[in-house]
Amino acid sequence: MSDTTATQPANIGIATEDEVIIGLEIHCQLDTTTKLFCGCSTDYRDDPPNTHVCPVCLGLPGSLPRVNRKAVEYALRVGKALNCEIATEAEFSRKNYFYPDLDKGFQITQYDKPIAVKGYLDIEGDEGEKRVRITRVHMEEDPGRLVHKGGTDRPKYTLVDYNRAGIPLIEIVTEPDLRSPKEARKFLNKLRATLEYLGVFDSEKEGSLRVDANISIQPKGWFEREGRGKADRGRVEIKNISSYKGVEKALTFEITRQKNLIRRGQKLETATRHFVEGRGVTTSSRSKEMEQDYRYFPEPDLRPVRVRDWAAEIALPELPDARRARFMEQYGCSPNHARTLTGELRLAEFYEKVADIDTMLAATWIADTLLGELNYRDLSIVVVPPEQFRE
Repeated sequence: MSDTTATQPANIGIATEDEVIIGLEIHCQLDTTTKLFCGCSTDYRDDPPNTHVCPVCLGLPGSLPRVNRKAVEYALRVGKALNCEIATEAEFSRKNYFYPDLDKGFQITQYDKPIAVKGYLDIEGDEGEKRVRITRVHMEEDPGRLVHKGGTDRPKYTLVDYNRAGIPLIEIVTEPDLRSPKEARKFLNKLRATLEYLGVFDSEKEGSLRVDANISIQPKGWFEREGRGKADRGRVEIKNISSYKGVEKALTFEITRQKNLIRRGQKLETATRHFVEGRGVTTSSRSKEMEQDYRYFPEPDLRPVRVRDWAAEIALPELPDARRARFMEQYGCSPNHARTLTGELRLAEFYEKVADIDTMLAATWIADTLLGELNYRDLSIVVVPPEQFRE
């Protein structure tokens, strides 16, 4: 059987002696007006290639980076909202590797001194409330973008657009606490809502959130055992999944593929794979680099940024959990309706603009009827003006 084909079963449950282990790495573009280390505009999506570039984001000799203060503030908001410990100072490092979209030959990121560590985000898991631990939140610059002409599988040629190079990113890394594709999707939905409420992220922008998913099927209890550093089976990293639904589909396929290998007695190799969304499969990709391959070292052109006192001055807005509780108390919403209405910032704001008509009727109609119709048509709530709804 090809490694890109697997029967999609109705139930992806695994053998009772095994369990699924999933961890996520989420790359989120911060919604700033300029890039992370230069003054180039981040509003590049409808413009010609390589028109939002300068010597700094192209890494030309003699150019010096300068940290975008607003991007640091946004990263601190995220760290606080995810209940993280904020660093005394955050340090930037160079991550060295070769790839065509990496014009400098290295990426400026954070390595051993990230801006925030040891946080958590509570979600509704498969078996009730679940706390997903956050390993770290760190800042980095986005690389450029490869444009494949003639399809991504076998393109005739590939062009490089550096308009995206230098866009500010945060990477949010979870502990391997998720146990199913459904839990992974719920975590991403909750995280997306949190980022939107913070005002640091615009989910309407294409490619603004990308996910790397690490998944393995291990003997039950492996995760809790001491000295589990040596995995009994290999771990697969699925790179650059660009949609929330894509994450669930990619993980579902990969579980099926790994189950089939286990049943046939074949070894699961640690590897990097790519998700082909149009086909719903994962395919073999480049070999996965080890940490030492990147040869990290402190960025010599940037000073460490002192952030802990700065973070203490930052006030957070009302976040999804707090707004959900307020909707239940103030408007009498049911727990399910309150969770649905606060799951997206624009939806919550829409409800509050029309709730005075009839709080219960508005909640029921929006959550049960309007949202279902919008999802069916793949539309956003922004296409329905509150004034039209009130009529």
